[in-house]
Amino acid sequence: MPPRTRGGYTSTVPRRRPTGSERRRRVQLREVEPEHPRHDRNETEEVLEGALGGPIDRCILRSFHKHVAAKIWLGEDRAPLKLVNHGAKLQLWELDVERSRIYETVQRSGLALLISCSHRVASRPMLSAFCERWQPETTTFHLPFGEMTITLDDVASILHIPITGSMISFSQPLRVDDANALLVELLGTTDVEASRETKQCRSPSVRLQWLRENFFTITDVSSDDDIEFATRAFLLHLVGCTLFADKSATSVGVVYLELFRDLSMVGSYAWGAACLAFMYRQLTTATRFEVRQLGGYLTLLQAWIYEHFPEMFSSPDMSYIESRPRALRWRPHMIPDSLQSLRERLDRL
Repeated sequence: MPPRTRGGYTSTVPRRRPTGSERRRRVQLREVEPEHPRHDRNETEEVLEGALGGPIDRCILRSFHKHVAAKIWLGEDRAPLKLVNHGAKLQLWELDVERSRIYETVQRSGLALLISCSHRVASRPMLSAFCERWQPETTTFHLPFGEMTITLDDVASILHIPITGSMISFSQPLRVDDANALLVELLGTTDVEASRETKQCRSPSVRLQWLRENFFTITDVSSDDDIEFATRAFLLHLVGCTLFADKSATSVGVVYLELFRDLSMVGSYAWGAACLAFMYRQLTTATRFEVRQLGGYLTLLQAWIYEHFPEMFSSPDMSYIESRPRALRWRPHMIPDSLQSLRERLDRL
């Protein structure tokens, strides 16, 4: 019977014993063979060792030891997050019949529905409970039955804003001097007014209240230039209260003003994609234990929860019409449950 080789296959060729010179050559090769780099044992254990209450293998969720969920498992609790929700502020700048020219431009931009579908109330315990389930590495909510996330399709159905078009991106951070120049050019302010405002914000930003105070009085009888300035100011105020609500809670970055330079092109941007990316970033930041605040467009997050967990949290509006944004399908309300009870309810899913 032919001999069996190491790989398990048979061969008809007889096995030959190596000569003395061949054995010496093998020994020399072993001596010069480079050693593999040796990993520090602690470093390897940190990567591969399972985290308490978390993943068994941390090769994907590498930052879980900094996650709020890891701290909670070890007995360190965190109160419900403070929410940056500007739904009520949108009502302070209404586009009535005296501002119809501004409203027409806003309607063509594809962003007008944000005025009506933004929730004025947001539930701190509910949003905090879901934020604790968010994992930055996978950009998904980790739930007992699997993973879920907010998709572009969700954004389109919940908000009815464009999800395709030109990408919204900025090559580098805006400097304060450049922000002042943009305010002068696109909003018609003076150099002194622009410098004073950015100095008060201590950043290339303007306060939402400042936008309302300086441009609310402009109506259809104002000059064409003033109406154009007021339209840009309103759009900046709108995205600062909704899509790009940041943790300053009072201001909006002047960098977004560049998107409104040509008012006829505002509707060509993929606003939904930018909103979703910004929401992902805010959720990721809020998973760190030391963070106490959640920004982003919370209407999107809250309506998404209502849509996918209707029996747990939602209160439907029976007068809702299917052609409207899904955010209007639900009556936002304060959840009576505590954060701990909501954690336990999610654990039982």
